[in-house]
Amino acid sequence: MNRLTPDEADARFVRRVLWIVLIVAIVAALYFARHLLILAFGSILIAIVIHAVADIYATRLRLGEKRAMGAAIVSLFAFLGLLFWLFGVEFRSQVNTLVIALPGLLQQLDGYMSQSPVGAKVADAVQAAFAGSRVAQDIGEIARGAGELLLNTFLVLFGAIFFAVDPKIYERGFLLMIPPSKRAAVEDALGDVASTLLLWLRAQLIQMTAMGTMVGIGLWIAGVPSAALLGLLTGLSEFIPYVGPVAAMLPALGLAATDGTQTLLWALAVFAIVRIVQTNFVTPVVTGRVIAIPPALSLFAIIGTGAVFGLFGIFFSGGILVVGFTLVRSLYLREVLGEDIPRSRERTLFTSKGTPRESVGAPVDGADIPTLD
Repeated sequence: MNRLTPDEADARFVRRVLWIVLIVAIVAALYFARHLLILAFGSILIAIVIHAVADIYATRLRLGEKRAMGAAIVSLFAFLGLLFWLFGVEFRSQVNTLVIALPGLLQQLDGYMSQSPVGAKVADAVQAAFAGSRVAQDIGEIARGAGELLLNTFLVLFGAIFFAVDPKIYERGFLLMIPPSKRAAVEDALGDVASTLLLWLRAQLIQMTAMGTMVGIGLWIAGVPSAALLGLLTGLSEFIPYVGPVAAMLPALGLAATDGTQTLLWALAVFAIVRIVQTNFVTPVVTGRVIAIPPALSLFAIIGTGAVFGLFGIFFSGGILVVGFTLVRSLYLREVLGEDIPRSRERTLFTSKGTPRESVGAPVDGADIPTLD
C-alpha cells in the first residue's frame, strides 16, 4: 500500500476543511461588509413602505402602476422635507434656548447631586466629560458623524428607490442563488417575511401616532414649549425600541427645565403616564396579533445590532429582529422540524397583496393564489 496515495477518508477530510474555510471566509466577508448590509436592509424596508403607499394610491385614487409609484416616491421625499423644515427651521429657536440654558441646568444638577458622595462623583464625571480639553475633539467627531449619517441616509433612500422601481430582478436573482430543491421553501419564507414586515410597519405607525399624540397633548397641558414638535419627535422615536423614546425624552425635559422646576415635574409625569398607557394598552392590542417577541430578546437584539452595525443597526433593530424571528419560524420550525406553521398569503417581498407569485423557473398561475384579507 502506498501511504502517499489519498484514500476516501482523506478526501472527506479535505472536503470538510474546504467547507470550513469557505464558511469562515463568507462569515468574515459578511462581517466586513456589515455596514453595507445594514444600509441595504434599510433600503429594502423603505422600499416595502413605498410599495405599500403606492398600493394605496393605486387602489384609492385609481392611478396606474407607474404613476402610483411616482406619487409614493414624491410623498416620501415630501415627508422628509417637512421633517427637515420642522426640526431645522421651526424648532431652531427652542434648540438655541436649550443650548444657552444647558450650562446653567448642568450647574443646578451639579449643586443638587453634590449633596451626596455618590452624586458628587457622578457630577465630577459629567464635568470631566465636558472638559475644555475635549471640546475640539468632540466637535470634530460630531461633524464627522453627521457627515457619515447624511451620506448613509442618501444611500438608503436612493437604494430604496432602486429596489422599489424594479424589485422582481432582485427577487429573482436572489432565488436563483438558492439550490432548486430549497427554492420553494425560501420563496415561501420571503413571503412570510414580507407579510410580517408589512403588518409590523402598520403596527409601528399606529404606535408612533398614539405615542406622539398623547405626549404632544400632555406636554401642551403641562405648558412645555413646542409641545407639538416634541410630540412628533417622540412619536418618530418610537420606531427604535427602548432607546428611541428615552433619547426623545431628553430634549423635552431640557426645554421643560428652562421653564421651571414645576414644568419639569409635569413633563416627567406626562412621559410616565403615557408610557404606562402605551405599554399596557396600546402595544398589546396593536402588536399582539402581528408578532409576539419576548421583551428581553428585543432588548438584547437592540444591543447586539448596535454593537455589530452601529447607529443604523440601532435604527433598524426592530425590523432586523422581526425578519430574524420570522425566518426562524419559517425555515427552521416549519421546514426543518416540521411544525404546523401556516404560510403567508403575501407571495413576494415587494409586490402588493394579491399579486400572483412568479416562481423562478415555473410559469405564473395566479388563479389559485388567495389574497390577504
